[in-house]
Amino acid sequence: MANGNDNFIDEVFDDLRRERLFRLFRRWGWVAGLVILGIVAGVIWREYSQSRAETQARAWGDAILAAEGSDDPAAIMAVDPQGAESRRILTALLAASEWSENGNVDAAAEALRDVAGDQAAGTVLHDLAELKLVMLQGDAMDPAQRDEILSRLSRTGAPFELLALEQKAIALVGAGRPDDAVTLIRQIQQKDGLSQALRLRLSEMMIALGVEPEPSDNMPAG
Repeated sequence: MANGNDNFIDEVFDDLRRERLFRLFRRWGWVAGLVILGIVAGVIWREYSQSRAETQARAWGDAILAAEGSDDPAAIMAVDPQGAESRRILTALLAASEWSENGNVDAAAEALRDVAGDQAAGTVLHDLAELKLVMLQGDAMDPAQRDEILSRLSRTGAPFELLALEQKAIALVGAGRPDDAVTLIRQIQQKDGLSQALRLRLSEMMIALGVEPEPSDNMPAG
């Protein structure tokens, strides 16, 4: 008899729980529906955004390839000039490379100057554009501007720290300060991450300055 009563009580409690859940669903079910709808809408929008970004990137790449095939660097610069900052800088780098190879240094410098002067960019590509501009113009660049750019690009941990320091050494040579250049070169050679090509260029610079490089200067960093 006790078991029968227990079963009856359990059934009553089950009915009460179902009734309570039913009431809660009738009162708050629309909230759950909105949450589910929001999740589905978010997933759809993310997929759409990714698809659109991929389509735009593919179209931009195709346009760049077509412009490069025209052998006219100006055509490269004309590709999406109002587009994303990273694409605009990359376009300038590609066009400047074409102009430089064709001997049109002024046009190459102008293309790089347009994007290098944008201090708000703050990207690796922006830093690369500035470094390329310094390398392209060399002594023709305003010394104060050249020093400001190289000081910023050669800060510890910067993406192009070592290359910027190399350009600093070149600037010291051009300024008639060979001893300071040699000192800086030796400091660069002690840094981690030197490529073999850079290490050889630094050694060749020292030889040109009349300083015999140490044997370790020509060895790759361990």
